[in-house]
Amino acid sequence: MTRVLVVDDDFMVAKVHSRYVSAVDGFTVAGVAHSGADALRAARELRPDLLLLDVYLPDMDGIDVLRAVRAEEERAGRGGAHADALFITAARDAETVRSALRAGALHYLIKPFSQAALREQLLHAASVRSRLAGLAEARQEDVDRIFGTRPRASRELPKGLAAHTADLVERILREHPEGLSATECAEAGSLSRVSARRYLEYFAETGRAEVTLRYGGTGRPERRYRHVG
Repeated sequence: MTRVLVVDDDFMVAKVHSRYVSAVDGFTVAGVAHSGADALRAARELRPDLLLLDVYLPDMDGIDVLRAVRAEEERAGRGGAHADALFITAARDAETVRSALRAGALHYLIKPFSQAALREQLLHAASVRSRLAGLAEARQEDVDRIFGTRPRASRELPKGLAAHTADLVERILREHPEGLSATECAEAGSLSRVSARRYLEYFAETGRAEVTLRYGGTGRPERRYRHVG
């Protein structure tokens, strides 16, 4: 389980965010804090895997909380066993966003946001943590997936593929984190199975989807696609 510390000064907002977190398989709320001091104390005692941080707190801002957590981790000599951070806040000025990224945030969600948007970022955070935990040495493609970057060539659609359909198929992939088949993708997007398969294979080739095989009783195994990043 990915253990999450929810930090927000508004009790009701913290409760909603906690409910969102608990609704995602593989995630559990380790604790809730409503001030910077409480967040630091909870991070020290609970050692969560992920911090959900608001910027606006009554005693210090969330970015300073993250910096303090990082400093404590260094002093404790925890090495790579540190908490990742995702900001969820109404602060939208560019300097605050830059400061959050410099402090080590994985991502930054501006309120209000949908439950689906938070779910996507939670799954991404877990994916990053899992990928790094399983690597002794990273390849460039591993780093590209973790940081969400792609070589220029992978952004250019092959001849015969349309940008709006690619966007549709990628959205369907994101909405099915458990994975889906070409037939299921075609049904969800009102596409032909052949067309859906072409786009799904393109995403697999460019590292934006992973392919697994589901074996049935007879015939060829079914190819299932899951969004990456």
